[in-house]
Amino acid sequence: MSILGYLQKIGRALMVPVATLPAAAILMGVGYWIDPVGWGGQNALAAFFIQSGSAIIDNMGVLFAVGVAYGMSKDKDGAAALAGFVGFLVLTTLCSPAAVAMIQKIPADQVPAAFGKIKNQFIGILVGIIAAELYNRFSNVELPKALSFFSGRRLVPILTSFVMIVVAFIMMFIWPVVFSGLVGFGEHIQKLGSIGAGVYAFFNRLLIPVGLHHALNSVFWFDVAGINDIPNFLGGAQSIEAGKAVVGVTGRYQAGFFPIMMFGLPGAALAIYHCARPENKAKVLGIMMAGAFAAFFTGITEPLEFSFMFVAPVLYVIHAILTGISVFIAASMHWIAGFGFSAGLVDMVLSSRNPLATQWWMLIPQGLVFFVIYYVIFRFTITKFNLMTPGRELAVAGDETDGQDVNVSVDSAQDVSGLARQYIAAVGGTDNLTGIDACITRLRLNVKDSALVNDALAKRLGATGVIRLNKTSVQIIVGFVAEKIANAMKTTGHVPAAGNAAPAAAPVAGVKPQAVPNATVIAELVSPVTGELVALDQVPDEAFASKAVGDGVAVKPTEGIVVSPAAGTIVKIFNTNHAFCLETEKGAEIVVHMGIDTVTLGGQGFTRLVEEGAEVVAGQPILEMDLAYLNANARSMISPVVVSNIDDFSGLVIKAQGQLVAGQTPLYDIKGK
Repeated sequence: MSILGYLQKIGRALMVPVATLPAAAILMGVGYWIDPVGWGGQNALAAFFIQSGSAIIDNMGVLFAVGVAYGMSKDKDGAAALAGFVGFLVLTTLCSPAAVAMIQKIPADQVPAAFGKIKNQFIGILVGIIAAELYNRFSNVELPKALSFFSGRRLVPILTSFVMIVVAFIMMFIWPVVFSGLVGFGEHIQKLGSIGAGVYAFFNRLLIPVGLHHALNSVFWFDVAGINDIPNFLGGAQSIEAGKAVVGVTGRYQAGFFPIMMFGLPGAALAIYHCARPENKAKVLGIMMAGAFAAFFTGITEPLEFSFMFVAPVLYVIHAILTGISVFIAASMHWIAGFGFSAGLVDMVLSSRNPLATQWWMLIPQGLVFFVIYYVIFRFTITKFNLMTPGRELAVAGDETDGQDVNVSVDSAQDVSGLARQYIAAVGGTDNLTGIDACITRLRLNVKDSALVNDALAKRLGATGVIRLNKTSVQIIVGFVAEKIANAMKTTGHVPAAGNAAPAAAPVAGVKPQAVPNATVIAELVSPVTGELVALDQVPDEAFASKAVGDGVAVKPTEGIVVSPAAGTIVKIFNTNHAFCLETEKGAEIVVHMGIDTVTLGGQGFTRLVEEGAEVVAGQPILEMDLAYLNANARSMISPVVVSNIDDFSGLVIKAQGQLVAGQTPLYDIKGK
C-alpha cells in the first residue's frame, strides 16, 4: 500500500472514535439548556447530563486508541480494540510523570512537561496503529499445544503490552521533542489569530478529497497541540475553571463553518440546479435538495462537495477559499458556536446556550450573505466557463423518461447485494479487487490496476465521483450506503469485470470482429439503418464508448428509415422517439440509439412507426428520420447498436464492415454461453 493510501486508511479509522462526539455534544448541550447559568451547579439534572458528556470528552485519548485499533484491523474484531486499550494503558502509565521520575531517577519537578500531556489523542492514534498492525500480523499465529489457549486473537493484547514497554522506553526520549514540535505548530497558528483560523479552514476543505482532513483536525480540535477546541468548548465550565477556555475565543476553529455548511453550500446547490440542462433539472433537483438538507441540518457536506469536486475543481478551490474567509470573519468578530459533530443546525441549537457561545446568532446573517455569495459566484463561474456540473452533462438514452439515471442492470428494487456485485464489476471484477473498505460516503478500494475501473459504469450505478489515488488505490463516492455496499462486496462471490468482450478477430472498418469458440449463435443482427460502420469506442459519448450501456457497434446513417435489427418485442420506445429497446426470443436486450444527445431535440426529426409491445421481425421499419434536420441540429448522428445485457452471453462476433444496408447487411452475432 502506498503512503497516501495508508494515511487514508488511518483517516478512515479516525472516524470510529470521532463518531462518539455527537453523544458528548448532545449530553452537554441538554445540560447547558437546563442550566445555562450554573452549568450544573444549580440543577442536579443538568449536572448529570454535563458530567455524562464530560466522561466522553475527558477520555478521548483512550477512545482514539480503541477506535483506531478497531478501525484499522483487517476484520474489525474486538480483540484489536482490546489490544488498543491495553496498549494505551501500558504506554501512558509508563510515561506518566511519576513513572518517568522513578525510572529515570530524577526529581519530580524536573520531569519534562510533555509527560503531563501523555494521555492525548496523538498518543491514542499511535497506539491504535501499532495495535492494529500487531493484530493484522499475529492474530492467526498458533502457539505450542501447552500454550494453545493464548493462540490467535488472545495473543494480540498480550503481545501489545510487551511491545508497548519498548515503545514507552523510546517515547521517554522522543516524546518531549515531538510534543514541543506539535505545541510550537499550534502556537504559531494561534499567534496568527483569526488569520490562522482561516488558513486552517482553507486546508481543511482542500484535504477532504483525499480524506486527510481528520489528521489536520486533530491538531486544532483535540489536545494534540494544546488547542483542544472541541473539548474546551463542550466542557465549558470545567475548562474555564482550569484556565484553558476563553469566552469568545474558544471555538474560533469551528464557528465559521456554520455559515458555509448551513447556508453557503445550499446556495451552491441552488446555482447548480439553475445551471442544469432543462431535461435534467428534475433529476438534479432531487440530488441537490437531499445534499442541501443534509448540509443544513447535520453539517454533512460530502454529498454536495463530491457532486462538483471532480467535474469542476475550480469550484472546489473557490469553496475552500470562501470557507477560510468565513472562519476568519467569525473568529475576528468573536461570533462563536461550537459543535461536537459538524456545523449543522442541530449542533448550533445544542450549543446556543453553552457558556462559551457568544453572539452565535450573528452566524445566521453571515450565513445568509454567504448563501448569496455562493449562489452568484457558482452560477457565474459555471456559465462563464461552461463547467460540467451535475445536470449539464449530455444526456443518454433513458434520462428523459423519468428523471432517473440509467443504471446498468439496476432498478428501484435492486438490493445492496446486487449493487455490490455491480460495483465489483465496475472496478474490474473480483480478479482486479484486492482490498475493500469504506468510510461515511466512500468505498475505499485497493485494486491491481486502477486503469481497469469503469468510471462511467460506477457513475451510472449512482456514484458521484471516482478518485484514482494511484495505480492500486481507488475511491468511489456512493453516499451514506458506502459501508453497507462495502460489507456486501466482502461477502460476494466471484464477479467478472463489466463489459468484458471475447477475443477479437480481423479488424474491419475500425472495428475488431470477435470470435467466440464453442458457443452457439442465439441471435443474428442486421444493420438497423443504411450508413457507415463506426467502432463503438469512436462514439462521442462516454457511456456508450466505455461500454457502460453495453457492447456492440455504431452506424453513421445516410438514409432515414430505421428498422428492427432482429426479430423480437419492442419493449421500449423513448418519448422523444430517438431510441428503442428490442428483446429477442432468447433474451438479448438490444438498444438502438439514433444519434448522440438527440433527446434534447424533443422528438423533432423522428416519427414512430410502431408502438411499444409490438412483435416485429428483422428488417421491419420502426422509426422514420428527417435526416437533413437531424444532421443540422444533432450533436452527432453516430448511432450505437448495443446489447445491454451482454454479460449474460459469451460475446459478439462482428460481421459488418464499411457500408451497411438497413435490414440486409449482417451486423453481428450474439453468442450464447
